[in-house]
Amino acid sequence: MTRRLAQVAKKVGVSEATVSRVLNGKPGVSEATRQSVLTALDVLGYERPTQLRGERARLVGLVLPELQNPIFPAFAEVIGGALAQQGLTPVLCTQTKGGVSEADYVDLLLQQQVSGVVFAGGLFAQADAPHDHYHQLAERNIPVVLINASIKGLNFPCVSCDDAVAVEQAWRHLASLGHERIGLVLGPGDHVPSRRKLEAARAVTEAAGGSLPDEYIVRSIFSLEGGQAAATRLLDRGVTGIVCASDPLALGAIRAARRRGLSVPAQVSVVGFDDSAFMNCTEPPLSTVRQPIEAMGRAAVELLCAQISGTQTDPGELLFEPELVVRGSTAPPPTA
Repeated sequence: MTRRLAQVAKKVGVSEATVSRVLNGKPGVSEATRQSVLTALDVLGYERPTQLRGERARLVGLVLPELQNPIFPAFAEVIGGALAQQGLTPVLCTQTKGGVSEADYVDLLLQQQVSGVVFAGGLFAQADAPHDHYHQLAERNIPVVLINASIKGLNFPCVSCDDAVAVEQAWRHLASLGHERIGLVLGPGDHVPSRRKLEAARAVTEAAGGSLPDEYIVRSIFSLEGGQAAATRLLDRGVTGIVCASDPLALGAIRAARRRGLSVPAQVSVVGFDDSAFMNCTEPPLSTVRQPIEAMGRAAVELLCAQISGTQTDPGELLFEPELVVRGSTAPPPTA
């Protein structure tokens, strides 16, 4: 008990006596301090006293698939700041290979009586992945918002970047430079945003009177190494331009070109997706399609808070317009 008091007091920045007054329901503590103590209790994994368990914590789960891709810390920063402005505390849940799963995190968040959950990327976008934990949240009436495209049937509000527009922008940019052999590096076949990107790529090539050969489409895991392996296959097939479904994939494509002794962009052009941190500092600076992270993150928190307050929320999808950012990784193809 003494250790618990000390840890909570240190977390909140108050005395142990103040923590004790809150836990024992005694007067003389402001409501703001009381809520901070209860939140710290939840964050540190301690059970609330029996008389306080009826109150749902002012905690919100923020579930991310990883932190290596800079886009996810960027979303976490925006969403965390917006939640704090609403008096809510984010609980960051990041999956690790062989570690805690998304379903495990959901169980943990339910134990903590969270007010809601935001998923920024995750199994909801993969058709072949397990989805029971999402249905569990729905059955418990826990407010949920998804960031980026979801499979059908989950019926949660969703905030997405328009994948079709993103690919159209990247494809037309490369075509306008004179590229005719353009390859596409996507995520797994059951990944909904990748499916949308593929449909858009086929549509834009057909609109231009051509077609997208199957050998110009390669799927990969979302990593720099995956991008390198996928781009190596595309370079073997003679492409001069590569559109990637994420910035790390694009950086892997640039590495693949260099390992082949090719210059980017003089011999191969590469376009990423996200415009995550430091993409303007790479060599060459990466041309990419920017997700409006600030607007998307704030919209997700608004949708979540509306649900928390009991407002009826449309389970549809809000689509946000991306923006092509042209930097140094794209140029006209080499002349024969």
